[in-house]
Amino acid sequence: MRLIFLGPPGAGKGTQARRLVEKYSIPQLSTGDMLRAAVAAGTSIGLKAKAVMEAGQLVSDDIVIGIIVDRIEEPDAHDGFILDGFPRTVAQAEALDAALKIKSQKIDMALELKVDHDKLVNRIVNRAEESRTRGEEVRKDDDPEVFKNRLAAYERDTAIVAPYYKKQGLLVEIDGQQPIDVVTESIQKALSSILTNG
Repeated sequence: MRLIFLGPPGAGKGTQARRLVEKYSIPQLSTGDMLRAAVAAGTSIGLKAKAVMEAGQLVSDDIVIGIIVDRIEEPDAHDGFILDGFPRTVAQAEALDAALKIKSQKIDMALELKVDHDKLVNRIVNRAEESRTRGEEVRKDDDPEVFKNRLAAYERDTAIVAPYYKKQGLLVEIDGQQPIDVVTESIQKALSSILTNG
């Protein structure tokens, strides 16, 4: 079961992905974590990424795809994986499809958590307020202005990835504003079609 999680920051992708990891024993692959691991391990692609990052540049799609392809060859990803935070652009989605095709693999489903953006901003504002009330430092990601910028970047770049998967008949939209357990149930219902066919 090879899944992609799509949705704006703060939509609950991480929470739902963790539940799937526990239920199906497949790894959740975050490109940030994989990049850091490849750099730390000193793999050939990790060394390339390190040079790019040290130069203060963004890591190219080729390098990110290379790191993902290396990672999905590891034993724990044999039965599938969950990609969270990737692909961020249609070019990345196309490159991922091409790389998987070489391995006779494909993405089984793209799950998009749909959440009203105003509600997301309110959720973050409240979370920041609660942190301040408790005397805790507000997470950088929970700064409302930073969050609005991340949301705008998502709309500009990543929101166009959903139609790419919709065209392939792989996109399933999930109402991310429901209670967490209800969202999990909706995802399970969507996945049952793959599990019964696969």
